Amino acid sequence: MTEIKKSKSVNAVDDFFIDTLPYHAQSPAGKLSIQPSKPLNNKRDLSLAYTPGVGAVCKEIAAHPEDIWKYTNRGNTVAVISDGTAVLGLGNIGPAAGMPVMEGKSVLFKKFADIDAYPICMDFSFAKDSRERMEAFITAVRVLEPTLGGINLEDIKAPECFELSKRLDEMMDIAVFHDDQYGTAIVMSAGLVNALKVVGKKFAEVKIVMNGAGAAGIACANLLVTFGARKENIFVCDSKGLIVQSRSDLNEQKKEFAQQSRSEAEAGAIPQLSEVIEGADVFIGVSVAGALKPEMVKKMNKDAIIFAMANPVPEIMPDEALSAGARIVATGRSDFANQVNNVLGYPGIFRGVLDTRASTVNLEMKMAAVRAIASLVDEPVDGFVKGLLENAYPEEKELFGAKYGLSEKYVLPKIFDLRVVPRVARMVAEAACKTGVARVMIEDFDEYEKSVFERVKKNWK
Repeated sequence: MTEIKKSKSVNAVDDFFIDTLPYHAQSPAGKLSIQPSKPLNNKRDLSLAYTPGVGAVCKEIAAHPEDIWKYTNRGNTVAVISDGTAVLGLGNIGPAAGMPVMEGKSVLFKKFADIDAYPICMDFSFAKDSRERMEAFITAVRVLEPTLGGINLEDIKAPECFELSKRLDEMMDIAVFHDDQYGTAIVMSAGLVNALKVVGKKFAEVKIVMNGAGAAGIACANLLVTFGARKENIFVCDSKGLIVQSRSDLNEQKKEFAQQSRSEAEAGAIPQLSEVIEGADVFIGVSVAGALKPEMVKKMNKDAIIFAMANPVPEIMPDEALSAGARIVATGRSDFANQVNNVLGYPGIFRGVLDTRASTVNLEMKMAAVRAIASLVDEPVDGFVKGLLENAYPEEKELFGAKYGLSEKYVLPKIFDLRVVPRVARMVAEAACKTGVARVMIEDFDEYEKSVFERVKKNWK
């Protein structure tokens, strides 16, 4: 096998680089494969799976279109769709370079929720302008509807992603969920619900500084308002500084969170993060590495909460933030306490969506997902799940013992906590049924949660 050498195009900060390329390159290349779900061992199996038997199934669906959910895998199928314009922290690297991320997400769908997900990266470089690109994207996704039970939009740049996800969700009869917006907002909100409990503060009382006003930042701000945060207490900064009404460069989403302008004499001086952070109770970073300095943390209120979610390097490293006076620090990384990762959200959300055949993921379902994730931190863990957690996080075994529960170092459940997907699926499904967007009603939600757990558990034996 040809030796894989380190590429100058990859940031050396990635400690796992030396293993990552060989991991993806080993045969078969990539991270996905398709396996049959029915026997195909003899000529009778072949006749049932394909010709002539499959014709009978086609006729049945043609006569009764709803039977597609009964006779095909559509009800367990999600497409992970991107145009590669905002990939992770790498930016607009194009659809080809974005494919490993979409594959990775599809792997997590299968492993954590037993959902069959297909990575689809689309090239719209032929479009003459952003409007043609938008319409081409919408057309390309809409025609996939007969194949899918849901759509996960991913890594699409702002502000186009806002209109794109909204229009597709309105047009299509299946759920369209932009994970960079809503998945990030859901998991962050769950962590903040618990963090505020630890420090004894309430949403309506805290000053929140949001650094980053793209898809994730705006979605986070909007969801926090639904949990009681006051819009006037949410200070959103972008690369130019605080979003204020006097600025003429704001899109419609940013305008929603524009603070009152300064006096006319000061209108040209946009307040910077270093000024805005003073007296803040909460910092939420969805921006760039190193944006938050220790001296800024020192200006925050007592018992400061910091969610520094830039990847792979956060806005501030946890040890620096804690030394500067923060009480709770969360990042997007698995090697630090309190990992904010969307995998706590989207697998369970789509499990609930598919099992109820929900037509959308509405606000009530998003809020239900927040509550579901937050609820698990303070519940005892034992048996198979405890063993899995101790194996996955050997340096944090004490979290899963007798003193298991909510604390400064534990405001979110761990990624490998197999109770997360069943609980999220249960509460999302319940919200879908209550709000009238479900086509399949679940009668016993306790039993449903147990059945999802057993289904997921099979992937980990």
